[in-house]
Amino acid sequence: MTYKQLWGMLQQAGIENARDEARLLLMHFCGVTPAQLPFRMQEDFTCEALADAVARRQARVPLQYLLGEWEFFGLPFFVSPDCLIPRPDTEILVERAIARMPKGAHFADFCTGSGCIACAALVNRPDTRAALVDAFVPTLEMARKNCEKNGVAARAELILCDLLQPLEGVFAQKFDCILSNPPYIPTEAVKGLAPELAHEPQVALDGGEDGMIFYEHFLGQTAHVLKEGGFWLFEIGYDQEDAIKALASRLHFSCEVERDLGGNPRVAYIYR
Repeated sequence: MTYKQLWGMLQQAGIENARDEARLLLMHFCGVTPAQLPFRMQEDFTCEALADAVARRQARVPLQYLLGEWEFFGLPFFVSPDCLIPRPDTEILVERAIARMPKGAHFADFCTGSGCIACAALVNRPDTRAALVDAFVPTLEMARKNCEKNGVAARAELILCDLLQPLEGVFAQKFDCILSNPPYIPTEAVKGLAPELAHEPQVALDGGEDGMIFYEHFLGQTAHVLKEGGFWLFEIGYDQEDAIKALASRLHFSCEVERDLGGNPRVAYIYR
């Protein structure tokens, strides 16, 4: 298939950025460089791996899973269906963590997934160390690979833990802060998400009936593992500002919510 045919096939499948995705697929599976592409527009690419990838993308398997790697905060990360795909919306959480963590901080990344939040923070704050916590062995293995890929493995501890279970005695040390992009989509809303999201781990999306189950558990269960002056930084849904503030107030914490570049509530900063 030619580049134009590939682009058209993706466009017919309802892929929004069909042109860019066609380019990325050719670069990845056929070794075409950006400089070569304008001169190879009419070439008939017969790569079997490309044909398979196109068929899977037409079935709405996320592009990131087909490529096996994606960029977040300017860094490369392995991705697979064992973890959510890193998204630009989450970068503001990393920015705030980098700015707010004290010198020499020891922080935790709950529901770490690919490890992108912790890795990006560790790379940009070489004075810090982190505990990456998740409930699934394959997911933690992906986080481990990403720590190694980004050169921060020596400052990263991997902890296998179901974070919705009682957390008393789980952590040997206290943290300066706890970061998390937990599941926060209400159960019923998960069913109506974009087709690509059906291929991502549903347990990493489903935040319970009202989307708040993880926030409630973390704030109720982890205050004792924060050092004096410690804080939480959570990614939240665009419609959860009032709910997270009400929850923090009920538990006698202060909460400030910051917006992303689109103007949507995105990060909750919660502290004593």
